[in-house]
Amino acid sequence: METFLGIDYNVWWYLVFGAVISGYAILDGFDLGAGALHLLLNKELSRRIALNAIGPVWDGNEVWLVIGGGALFAGFPVAYAAIFSAFYVPFMIFLVGLIFRGVAIEFRSKEPGKLWRKTWDVVYCVASITISLSLGLMLGNVALGISLNEQKEFNGDWLSFFNFFSIMVAITTLALFMMHGAIYLVMKTENRLYTKLYILARQFIIFFVLSFVITTLYTLLYIPHLGDFFRAHPSSFIIPVLMVLAIANIPRQLKIGKYRFAFISSAVTIALLLIMVALEVFPYLLYSRDNPANSITVHNAAASAKTMKILLIIALIGTPLVATYTSFVFWTFKGKVKLDETSY
Repeated sequence: METFLGIDYNVWWYLVFGAVISGYAILDGFDLGAGALHLLLNKELSRRIALNAIGPVWDGNEVWLVIGGGALFAGFPVAYAAIFSAFYVPFMIFLVGLIFRGVAIEFRSKEPGKLWRKTWDVVYCVASITISLSLGLMLGNVALGISLNEQKEFNGDWLSFFNFFSIMVAITTLALFMMHGAIYLVMKTENRLYTKLYILARQFIIFFVLSFVITTLYTLLYIPHLGDFFRAHPSSFIIPVLMVLAIANIPRQLKIGKYRFAFISSAVTIALLLIMVALEVFPYLLYSRDNPANSITVHNAAASAKTMKILLIIALIGTPLVATYTSFVFWTFKGKVKLDETSY
């Protein structure tokens, strides 16, 4: 098997896919969180400022989702087919949420009527919450495993996705995004709105920590196989330690007014959580709970070695370009939000 720097191309592509998904969770996570808390902002001016805080970047953040889907399709077509067919219902709910969120953002300010704007505010908030919960539910089931037959096809009931573990992962994901979004809005606002968002950010930190602790305890007690990697590799325990330190650093940085560092700590928390999941499930892309022999792995789901090699070259060129563009947009629109005639 061909390797690059001692690592085979299948594993490299697994790492690329994980990095892209992490980028999407960090970037789209804060604007999903901003949308999820939108109805907690009571004034019209506050809601407009919050919308314009994410206005220049929200659609660009979704580019990472498209790249992630393309990476899965190109590198692991068997996994792509199984995942998208197994999670058909959650994916449809997720896509409907994406559509309505985008429509709500663009349509809200097209008419001045109160009923018109309130309607789209509700749509925007509900869609953001739905997207966050859908992502968490799918992540929980990927980590837990689903029922697969010998043909690597889902042969279970989609209602089985609503198990306690996956529901808690979904709630934890929503809480994490709301915390992430509130911190981002704190950076972008001032005066009374800033004060309110600061209070909300601290409340969402508590919401996330409680959800995370409950999910972690349940995992340790009832799903012990998800900790096999860390038990087998004691040195990897540094990852959860760093994650706990990153979480603890968020309220500390908020308290001393260093909101950018609080946001960075929140982003690091998201990245480390996904790294932990990736390590816990590796080498599986989709674990078969009923019969592990039917599981889809980075080896039996991968495209040809030549394809993987070409894909890695493309990724090494393309991903930095997208990252550079994203950085440029954030740099261009840095600072506090100021409304003008072109604002939402």
